[in-house]
Amino acid sequence: MSHDIFGTRIIAAPMAGGTSTPAFVKAVHDAGGLGFLAAGYKGVEAMQAEIRSARASGARFGMNVFVPDSAQLPPSAEVRAQLEDYRSLLRVDALRYGVTVPPLRLDDDDHWQGKVEALLADPVELVSFAFGLPGTGVVRALQRAGSAVLATVTTVAEALKAAGQGVDALVVQHGSAGGHSAAFQPRPAGSGCTVQGTTAELIASVRGAVALPIVAAGGIMDAAGLVGAQAAGAQAAQLGTAFLRTEESGARKLHKDALASPHFTQTALTRAFTGRPARALVNEFVRDHPDAPEAYPAVHHLTAPLRAAAAAAGDAERLNLWAGTGWQRARPGSVAEVMAALLG
Repeated sequence: MSHDIFGTRIIAAPMAGGTSTPAFVKAVHDAGGLGFLAAGYKGVEAMQAEIRSARASGARFGMNVFVPDSAQLPPSAEVRAQLEDYRSLLRVDALRYGVTVPPLRLDDDDHWQGKVEALLADPVELVSFAFGLPGTGVVRALQRAGSAVLATVTTVAEALKAAGQGVDALVVQHGSAGGHSAAFQPRPAGSGCTVQGTTAELIASVRGAVALPIVAAGGIMDAAGLVGAQAAGAQAAQLGTAFLRTEESGARKLHKDALASPHFTQTALTRAFTGRPARALVNEFVRDHPDAPEAYPAVHHLTAPLRAAAAAAGDAERLNLWAGTGWQRARPGSVAEVMAALLG
C-alpha cells in the first residue's frame, strides 16, 4: 500500500452525532481535503444512505466504524450495579426538563456485523475503525473488497497490535483530541486526564516502531501544527475541533457558540455523557458527574434524552460539548476558509 493513500495533508475527522454530514464531507473535498463519514450511532440503512449521498456529490471520502467492546456486551455485574447507581443520580437532571431516564440498555453493538457486511457488499475507498481493532479477518476481507483499512490508536503498543492485524495505515490520536478517546488497551495507573507529551512526540514514537503511513490527530489547529506533525513522521493530519464552527459542520449552533464563549475556560476527559472517556468543555454536567462508570455505550443511552432536552432548551451546561485542547483557536467561516488557513 502506497504511503500516499490519502492524497492530501488534511483529513476531516469523522465526528459522530450529526457533525460529519455528506455536505460537510463534500465541502472538505472541494477545498482539497479528505472527509470521513461517521457510522457511529446510525443503523445500517442510515450509513448506506450517507454513502450514496456522498458518492452522488462526487466527493472522495472514507467511512469510520466503531468497534464494539466485547467486555461491555453485556457489562459485568459490578459495572451493571454502577450503572443502576448512575441511573438514579441522573433522575435529578431529568427533572430539570421533565424527561425520564430510560431503562438500562446493555446489548448495543452499534450494528457491527451489519455495517461490516454492508461495507463488504458495497465497498468504499477507505474504512477506519475506532474504539478497538476489527480483527484480521475483517481487515483482510475489506482489503479484498478494495478498501484501504485504517486503525485508530493512541499508544505505540496499540499501533503494534494494529500493524499485526495487517491494516494499511494508522490514525494516531493524542490525548489532546476532542471527543472520544480511541484507546482500547488499559492505561497506566495515574495517567487519568493528564495529557502526556505532545502530538508530535507521540507520532515520532509510533513512527519509530511501525512502518505504516500515519495520520496525526489531536490538538492540530493551524498550519504550524500541521507542519510539526509532518516533521514528526505523519503523512497527513486529522482535524475535528478546527472544523466544528464552520458553516458546513453539522454541529449544533449551541455547540458552536460554546466554543467561542469566554464562559468556558477548560476541557477535560469525562465519562459523564457516554461512559467512555471523551474530551469536552467543562460545564456543570461534567463537574456534577466526575465518577460516571466506564460503561460505553450503556451510559450514552442513559444520557441521550437528557442531552436532547438540554439542546432543545438551549442549555449548554448540560450538553456534551466535545472539544480538543486547542478549541479557542477554532474559527467560524466556511470549510474552504479554514482549509486555506491551514494550508498557509
